[in-house]
Amino acid sequence: MRSIWKGHIRFSLVTIPIQVFNAVETKHEISFNQLHKEDNGRVGYNKVCKTCNEKVSSKDIVKGFQYEPDQYVIFEKDELDAIKLKSTRAIEIEAFVDLAEVHPSRYEAVYYVGPNGDIAKKTFTLFSEVLRTTKKAGIGRIILRDREDVVLITAEKNGLVMYKLRYPRELRKLEDVPDLEPVDIDEKQLALANTLVDSLSTTFEKVDFEDRYHEALMDLVQQKVDGKQIVISSSSDEDDKPVVDIMEALKASIEEAKKKKTA
Repeated sequence: MRSIWKGHIRFSLVTIPIQVFNAVETKHEISFNQLHKEDNGRVGYNKVCKTCNEKVSSKDIVKGFQYEPDQYVIFEKDELDAIKLKSTRAIEIEAFVDLAEVHPSRYEAVYYVGPNGDIAKKTFTLFSEVLRTTKKAGIGRIILRDREDVVLITAEKNGLVMYKLRYPRELRKLEDVPDLEPVDIDEKQLALANTLVDSLSTTFEKVDFEDRYHEALMDLVQQKVDGKQIVISSSSDEDDKPVVDIMEALKASIEEAKKKKTA
């Protein structure tokens, strides 16, 4: 595993040399290329001005911010470069928070963190153990690709996990979702629903995370590579019917869940 960033975690007068690694595996992602139907040539893209309909070269392109409809302020490259933050190669820990306080919607990307060199191992392990025993997470800032991001660092097994956090302004308000008004709940229906949840409960490790679309697509790719004839079967699944009797649906669901557990 190759690191994407090397630097330090720093809090107060303590400095820990670290390495940061991408936690997400991307080599298994499936992507398609757009091809010309006539000769399978790769399709390229030209940059065209929507006002004069002419092709534009890179040297004739500037960056503009739209502050009103069709009204822009133009920025030169040196103006934008002047406000870029200088990389300090250090994650300054500004505070420690309870991990339970951080809503999952704030998480944007995940990275692994390890010590950089033998000399860092003892301090790194101490820092990790403090986070684990206190159930705290460190909040700091890191500069990656000329952008400053707020990150949350937490202990995980023998290492650290770093989450890049979304800024509050990047999230819409849940209250803006329509039709969220409270309604009265039937106590008997609630009791049955709780029973259904209990019957379907398990541990996270036991949940089936098989990527069925990925497997089916790769199987289709291999069949085409092998020159096999592809037979497409039409789906016979009926559309989900609206629930008329909630009580009967809950009872039937509980029985179905019990059968699956005893199977």
